[in-house]
Amino acid sequence: MTQVSRAVLITGCSSGIGRATALRLAAGGWTVYASARTPSAIADLGDAGCRILPLDVTDEQSMTAAVAEVERVEGAVGVLINNAGYSQSGAIETVPLDAVRRQFETNVFGLVRLTQLVLPKMRAQGWGKIVNLGSMGGKLTFPGGGHYHATKYALEALSDALRFEVRGFGVDVILVEPGLITTEFGNAATASLGAAAEASADGDPYAHFNATVGAVTKGAYEGPLRAFGGGPDRVAKAIERALRRRRAPSRVVVTPSAKLTIPTRKLLPDRAWDAAMRAQFPTPR
Repeated sequence: MTQVSRAVLITGCSSGIGRATALRLAAGGWTVYASARTPSAIADLGDAGCRILPLDVTDEQSMTAAVAEVERVEGAVGVLINNAGYSQSGAIETVPLDAVRRQFETNVFGLVRLTQLVLPKMRAQGWGKIVNLGSMGGKLTFPGGGHYHATKYALEALSDALRFEVRGFGVDVILVEPGLITTEFGNAATASLGAAAEASADGDPYAHFNATVGAVTKGAYEGPLRAFGGGPDRVAKAIERALRRRRAPSRVVVTPSAKLTIPTRKLLPDRAWDAAMRAQFPTPR
């Protein structure tokens, strides 16, 4: 391979961080392949200079076809931005296992498989960057978000291991850890409580707890705490800056909420953190 491809493949571009990143990188001169399960949902990104691909991170054939198309045109995926993901909320006991599996298929297994698919050509050209969209939720846990946090904790481990394994091939791994991002993510997280509610029986001991999780989540995205968050373009800007750095950062923490909460959790013993959580969430009984 004589020419190094720096083509960018981004998952989950229909809204939020994925969409903002596609727009920003395309405007910055990058060759961007924006993807989503439903290409018509991102057709307008074509007018902004992006190339549109169908890509469902829970479907092997879809992932294989998307990577093959980029490699056919560009020779390799130069930059993979694993952005697709969502939050499944609800007390661990109340979330149906099928919903838990969907959460991991989207947030973890799809990311792993896409990474496996792009790495051979990245290694062959001796250059590549893999950007994983984690969360401050990979460093701490809020009640009612156990399954989501588990996926983000998994990304911490995967990114750390992968960074060591591929560095010698000229491939960098960058883990982005946003805090509160003012997108539709909060609405999706609240809506996901429906799976837990449908599985609950009459007299469910978690009913009040799950309802409070929904209210607290909604309040974080719509209330005064928004001041400690940021729009998706803030993350997109951080990603572009990381991609352009001569020495790629291993982690990028974005928004004041993440920069404050991550070190706070690190300092607090479990008992103190649990006490702080009890001030916001009722203890299921």
